[in-house]
Amino acid sequence: MSSARPSLFPLHPFPALPERTLRRVGELADAGLVAADPALEAVAARYAVAVTPALAGLIDPADPADPIARQFLPDARELEAHPQESEDPIGDAAHSPVPGIVHRYPDRVLLKLVGVCAVYCRFCFRREMVGPGAETSLTEEALDGALAYIAARPEIWEVVLTGGDPLVASPRRLAELMARLAAIPHVKVVRFHTRVPIAAPERVTGALVVALRAPGVTTYVAIHANHARELGTEARAALAQLADAGIALVGQSVLLAGVNDSAETLAALFRALVECRVKPYYLHHPDLAPGTAHFRLTIQRGQELMAALRGRVSGLALPTYVLDIPGGHGKVPIGPGYLEAAPEGWRVTDYCGDVHDYGEGV
Repeated sequence: MSSARPSLFPLHPFPALPERTLRRVGELADAGLVAADPALEAVAARYAVAVTPALAGLIDPADPADPIARQFLPDARELEAHPQESEDPIGDAAHSPVPGIVHRYPDRVLLKLVGVCAVYCRFCFRREMVGPGAETSLTEEALDGALAYIAARPEIWEVVLTGGDPLVASPRRLAELMARLAAIPHVKVVRFHTRVPIAAPERVTGALVVALRAPGVTTYVAIHANHARELGTEARAALAQLADAGIALVGQSVLLAGVNDSAETLAALFRALVECRVKPYYLHHPDLAPGTAHFRLTIQRGQELMAALRGRVSGLALPTYVLDIPGGHGKVPIGPGYLEAAPEGWRVTDYCGDVHDYGEGV
């Protein structure tokens, strides 16, 4: 795999790319990415660690504030507990009628095919449920039960493949699953949530692309990226393969302190996604997952950032800022407001902060 980077990235004396995914603190230390530290060993014993060659090659070990390192390298602060945190911060368990299914909204379900990922984000809201120690994938019996649940409920229009990262499954298994979903008459959309094109772009092969499509259903792939530097040459090529095959791409990002908590950084990320034919879809406020307080910032700050982007960044590049309400109550938009009731209509604030009267004329 080439270690070349687009010229828009600053040049750093990055180490040579490792030949395989780094899964132990000792391996990260040998690669020059962390210092040997018993606290990091304790973190790795609790939460899965995996840094792929593609992501390791983006990390500048000389920069203590490197936004790629912050997302993927273990941090001793992950062992700090806070009372508002939860092992299941968005309430998956409360809406799981059968193994592998989360049915929170009427017309769609999550299908958790696998419990492993190509890379493990340090802020993951499912960090207590994924990793080599978790159930690696649904058994055939459990998958049959999940598909039977979907087939028995004609209100289910969309199936969202998540996990774990569904694109770590083999193309053969994904093709078989797509064929079974396409055979359910009321399932019209299948969406895959993944980091693979960013974390392991070499896995995006012609066979994988073919496996993601099936007659009778529309495929969407939701790409998780949090910083423009993640969209290097290989990642862009992987996304192009998907887009060229007619697969619709949307982007999901998490607002993270120390990673993308500035209007300039977010603008660069969202524009880079659009350039790759990925429509920014959601910007998630960070969830209350255990050991992730150092990533969190206030909703007010998030609203300020979204307000700073409005009007200065193309509407194509603006996602919806959302909060997943703890306890399983679903997502709600929490972006800044621009409309206020007035005695004879409304007061509307434009992107420059100026206020205008608006009468509806009805």
